[in-house]
Amino acid sequence: MLEKYKQKRNFKSTPEPAGDPKVAAERAKQAQSGKGLFFCVQKHLASHLHYDFRLEHNGVLLSWAVPKGPSLDPKTKRLAMHVEDHPIEYGTFEGVIPEGYGAGIVMLWDQGTWTPESPDVDAALKKGDLKFTLDGYKLKGSWVLVRTGRWGASSGSGEARSWLLIKHRDDWAGELDITEFAPKSVKSDGELEDILAADRPDVWTSNKAAAPARGGEAGAMLAKIIERAAALKAGASKAPGRASTRKAAGSRTTTRKTAGKKTPAKRKTSPKRR
Repeated sequence: MLEKYKQKRNFKSTPEPAGDPKVAAERAKQAQSGKGLFFCVQKHLASHLHYDFRLEHNGVLLSWAVPKGPSLDPKTKRLAMHVEDHPIEYGTFEGVIPEGYGAGIVMLWDQGTWTPESPDVDAALKKGDLKFTLDGYKLKGSWVLVRTGRWGASSGSGEARSWLLIKHRDDWAGELDITEFAPKSVKSDGELEDILAADRPDVWTSNKAAAPARGGEAGAMLAKIIERAAALKAGASKAPGRASTRKAAGSRTTTRKTAGKKTPAKRKTSPKRR
């Protein structure tokens, strides 16, 4: 199930996990026994900023790239492009991909468990209507992934890649922009520049033309992140622009404190909706 994943990567240069078949088999076995299924969302700044939404199924991570990130507002339907399955070990990956496919910075933005609301996940996927419940640090409650194209409509792929990620109306829904309110990693409690500084801030500083995001909004964002990461690595007490960024940012500590309670979106920004 990981053939496409492996074909796109050179594991001599990328820190991404190749995937162990034994681990996949064991995870698939555990899932059959009724244990919780893993999910994660990884914030990925590559040629553009996007969020990789992943659900554990049959020992691998089903994956969708969500350009604007998840929304807690049921009225907002987020485009989710179905991509290749990833190994289960990828679910805790955070770091720098220096070159090749997906080159950029990967943050573990959210993680937790998910529960299908359909008895047959494969049938739901084929139908293009997968309903599920999330229990993460930031994302909770009922959601749905809906395929927008006809099955088999995508040329040569056997399926349409375009889906929509939609939040259902429940106690966890609201108008708060969760990506802005809680931008940090649930693994390291850092931002993208912290991850780059802790890994390889020199990857692109000597030759910014080789950086993964070139031009446009993503390129400008990456240039600032490289500058901040280099300053952090050099021991600067405060990187350029960092104070204002951190002041506006929600932290993992904040989101962890709300786990098991209603999201701040419900308490502060919108009336209760059922």
